[in-house]
Amino acid sequence: MKNLKKRIQLMVLMVAVAGSALVTAQNARIKIDTDRVIGEVDKLIYGNFVEHLGRCVYGGVYEPGSPLSDEDGFRKDVLQAAKDMNVTITRYPGGNFVSNYHWLDGVGPVDERIPRMELAWARLETNEFGTNEFMKYARKMNTEPYFAVNMGTGTIEEAQRWVEYCNVKEGPYFAELRKKHGFPEPHQIKYWSLGNEMDGFWQMGHLNAEDYVKKAREAAKLMRLTSPEIKLIAAGSSNYRPDANPDAWNRTILTELRDVVDYIALHIYVGNPDNNYYNFLSTPLVCEERTKIVKGMIGEVMQNAHRPGRDPIYIAWDEYNVWYRARTDELMSGTRALEEHYNLEDALVIAGFLNVFIRNADIVKMANMAQLVNVIAPIFTNEKGMFKQTIYYPLQLFSGNAYGTSLDIFVDCETYDTDEFFIGLGEQTTRQQEVPYLDVSAVYNNGELVVNVVNRHRDKAIKADIICQTGKFTGSFEVFEVNGPDIKATNDFDREDVKTVQKDPVKSKGSIITYTFPAHSFTMLKGTVE
Repeated sequence: MKNLKKRIQLMVLMVAVAGSALVTAQNARIKIDTDRVIGEVDKLIYGNFVEHLGRCVYGGVYEPGSPLSDEDGFRKDVLQAAKDMNVTITRYPGGNFVSNYHWLDGVGPVDERIPRMELAWARLETNEFGTNEFMKYARKMNTEPYFAVNMGTGTIEEAQRWVEYCNVKEGPYFAELRKKHGFPEPHQIKYWSLGNEMDGFWQMGHLNAEDYVKKAREAAKLMRLTSPEIKLIAAGSSNYRPDANPDAWNRTILTELRDVVDYIALHIYVGNPDNNYYNFLSTPLVCEERTKIVKGMIGEVMQNAHRPGRDPIYIAWDEYNVWYRARTDELMSGTRALEEHYNLEDALVIAGFLNVFIRNADIVKMANMAQLVNVIAPIFTNEKGMFKQTIYYPLQLFSGNAYGTSLDIFVDCETYDTDEFFIGLGEQTTRQQEVPYLDVSAVYNNGELVVNVVNRHRDKAIKADIICQTGKFTGSFEVFEVNGPDIKATNDFDREDVKTVQKDPVKSKGSIITYTFPAHSFTMLKGTVE
């Protein structure tokens, strides 16, 4: 009888253990192995973009005479918000704008500068803000400057002279001209883009691939002879419409410029015009797919490249964002162009883009969200103040914390399939299969681990075991969450429904952390591994 009782107790215990194991097995799993390395996360993936478009410069970055501006005319509230977002590199002055921009119009005494018709975005360009004003702003903002030269209506000589003006200390005419303009020391611009979106039929001075590489190669030659240490970025695909051939463009650029350039620039804008949440949340995976295709092309062409002492070619996603509401004809020109108002689902997509850049850290070494303020931007102003849009908060969290080595992690969770859809206006339909509800990246840096998780599920919190397969977690993990009352929640001048909230820390249990990720959320967990 006593033995029977013991057997029954043992059976009950085994059932309880099995039940516990079953519950654990039902959790999603995120496996972390610090030996499975993708590459080093480059700080330049946390970049932004300032273009002479709408109210990005005038009324955004720069508003002389405003009580909110400093002695140089820079909006102090915008500058502080940009500094708090830790923008590591800022692209300037375009964008479509640059393909008819002549940099000499924007230097020298302001009252002698000539206003021009701005043909890309249909407004008057006063040229009050130019090279030196931007450099003053970049220094105050503590961001690396990244200039794009005019490869549309501009000449290779004009590009060379701009490099001379910015980077040569003294002697030749344009270096002395900079000194005459009040800047005795060179600006030392390291990063230069050889034009913008030259594959696009909308670009002023649009070229086919063969003509573009001829012009770009000669411009690069003159620019690098003037300033040998500069890094050059080629204009890769921005046009993925059905009648375009982006792969052929990229292959030509990489093949013909493989000995010349340091990066190839790719662009992507996504949207939700059909109001399909799950389709929209999967759009960063299109960026990831395109990244892998171009990475393969780079690997192929590099076999025959001649680059002694230089890094391989990397990818710069130097324009990316959500953009679809402010994309009608009446909202794409003039002084209030492209003023997109963002909601929570947009912020989750931006977090997804940043996860993609980290998961591809071996090849993606630069990224620039377009743009900084007012124009499809994380910061929005009026004459009385500003507010931080929903997309501001994932950008701030990543740029403030996610540095080190990107890890190749394993994620096991429920998935969904999308319908066919447009990722952006006019672009090809695509279909994503087995999209994981949990979108994850992880970065390891001298014992510190940062895990970034987007829960794409609109209605369901997902419980997950984060499992350390090398070493163990120590202490508690900080938890930061970007979320809101619903997926359409927005911010405005008088309210902030979507923001970063620091949650209670979560304690680790040796090699496992169990955490429940709320529906429609982005969560960052930060702690240590030993």
